[in-house]
Amino acid sequence: MISAMRSVVGRGLASRQVLTSLRHKSDAVRGAVIGIDLGTTNSCVAVMEGKQAKVIENAEGVRTTPSVVAFTKEGERLVGAPARRQAVTNSQNTLYATKRLIGRRFDDPEVQKDVKVVPFKIVKASNGDAWVEAQGKMYSPSQIGAFTLMKMKETAESYLGTTVNNAVVTVPAYFNDSQRQATKDAGQISGLNVLRVINEPTAAALAYGLDKTEDKIIAVYDLGGGTFDVSVLEIQKGVFEVKSTNGDTFLGGEDFDNTLVHHLVGEFKKEQGIDLTKDPMAMQRLREAAEKAKCELSSTTQTDINLPYLTMDASGPKHMNLKLTRAKFEQLVGDLIKRTVQPCTKAMHDAEVKPSEIAEVLLVGGMSRMPKVQQTVKEVFGKMPSKAVNPDEAVAIGAAIQGGVLAGDVTDVLLLDVTPLSLGIETLGGVMTKLITRNTTIPTKKSQVFSTAADGQTQVEIKVHQGEREMARDNKLLGQFSLVGIPPAPRGVPQVEVTFDIDANGIVNVSARDRGTGKEQQIVIQSSGGLSKDQIENMIREAEKHAAEDAEKRELVDVINQAEGIIHDTDTKMTEYADQLPKDESEALRKKMEEVRTLLANKDNEKPATIKEAVGALQQQSLKLFEAAYKKMAAQNAGGNTQEAQTAEEQKNDQSKN
Repeated sequence: MISAMRSVVGRGLASRQVLTSLRHKSDAVRGAVIGIDLGTTNSCVAVMEGKQAKVIENAEGVRTTPSVVAFTKEGERLVGAPARRQAVTNSQNTLYATKRLIGRRFDDPEVQKDVKVVPFKIVKASNGDAWVEAQGKMYSPSQIGAFTLMKMKETAESYLGTTVNNAVVTVPAYFNDSQRQATKDAGQISGLNVLRVINEPTAAALAYGLDKTEDKIIAVYDLGGGTFDVSVLEIQKGVFEVKSTNGDTFLGGEDFDNTLVHHLVGEFKKEQGIDLTKDPMAMQRLREAAEKAKCELSSTTQTDINLPYLTMDASGPKHMNLKLTRAKFEQLVGDLIKRTVQPCTKAMHDAEVKPSEIAEVLLVGGMSRMPKVQQTVKEVFGKMPSKAVNPDEAVAIGAAIQGGVLAGDVTDVLLLDVTPLSLGIETLGGVMTKLITRNTTIPTKKSQVFSTAADGQTQVEIKVHQGEREMARDNKLLGQFSLVGIPPAPRGVPQVEVTFDIDANGIVNVSARDRGTGKEQQIVIQSSGGLSKDQIENMIREAEKHAAEDAEKRELVDVINQAEGIIHDTDTKMTEYADQLPKDESEALRKKMEEVRTLLANKDNEKPATIKEAVGALQQQSLKLFEAAYKKMAAQNAGGNTQEAQTAEEQKNDQSKN
């Protein structure tokens, strides 16, 4: 055990003066830096074009991509809209909202809540973390996040026409160190160099304030698909300084959906006597209908939920047909909305500002569209919230702006963020001794000297915790390590200096040094479970393998489409010009077409290159034949025209004689 000895002797490095001097400096970054909002429900990617950030549309032509990953029984991996479309028939292997599990232990109460409501399996990994299972294989939430990040990377590369390596990725402001580290791991697995992890409300503030010149204090109320954050910021001459942040990492649209689904299941049981929770396909249809109804009730006061053939029993098929009013929905989710009030109050208290001093309250996240949410924000802050930013895109835009700052393309913006939770170590009696308090500006570095708790103690164990409770056991254990080789001495004599260093990503490094011997031990905090270096490297290799397989599948589809198009065109032309084509050459071409058709019939066992070669030969053969036919037709037409001209001339001469 270790005991507290004296007060902080280190210092916080982050100050406006120090960081302002860095305003125009950035590390050497080559190529575009994309900004990615890795959301619980949807994700979005943006990039700077000159002085403006542009949101990039995905392959489906949509500006946001569902954060959904599915695995089919054929071994195919689907990401985004294609994954969501097949969820009803493959619910147990369609993974969504896995961001809520990232960096969490399986035994966490929040995780256990999700275990009961999601159709897929949440399982306990060997290190105690919460993982997911699909098609009999286990995946870490970081891996699933990586698959979505890869989709975002591909979307950006398709638009930019070049390889993208660097990104700024956003996280909920109230994410702890384990969750931030796990998000960085996701970036690494996806093949991206994550230059910076920034908080979602801060990113939204950047999107809002980039072109604003007046000084003001703003609040960002961010209620998304899985998490809730509130931040108070001061914007002053291009400096965005976060004064405080608060939130709830297990509160968002998913909880609103679950509440409504629970209500609908109850109503159906009352009416039909059937428990839908035993029917995965019906539950998935119900979940989709609940989400649709929730969205509709933001713009209308009543909606119908019609689900024909939802399930069946011995008496036949059963349908759901009921009306849901906005008032009823607000009543159902009232407690969820109330849970956002206290974090707002705490954030203002920590920032030492009154509601009247806040000039504007920005709404971010899809759930902020709900009228009752907006009314609650008005009551808490005493003013109508602003709709100055797009709730679905602002975070990605802000991330792209920060990417521009790091690339040196944006030089008039400085971001000063804070650590959301206090950091400290366990000392004698199980007390949480805080070295860095919540809402400290980062990056920062602080030290404190501790000593031994017993006579002759030759090693100390450093347990690093994050949270606001007085007793260490009530806070999140981030990690632990031992400092050994301390010379035996009476208790209280050895001096052990513990240093906490938080980087600009909010990720923690901790070191302990025995001042007497100079011996030092340090760690970069991972979650008490977390992914090892070997696991991450294996996941990177697997992601690369999947990427290669996906590319081959895509190439095969392209080649098949091309082949079918050429066969169709050739067939049509052969019918059209049958009279002009030599019989033996026509037969040879038809034989070649049959060869290609045979290859296409066996496409699953053929390499794209084999089909491509056969299609190329068919194309050359058909072009050669049709070129000859065109020449023959042209010659015939020319001959016909000459004959007509001669006849006309003769008729003219005959007329002149008469």
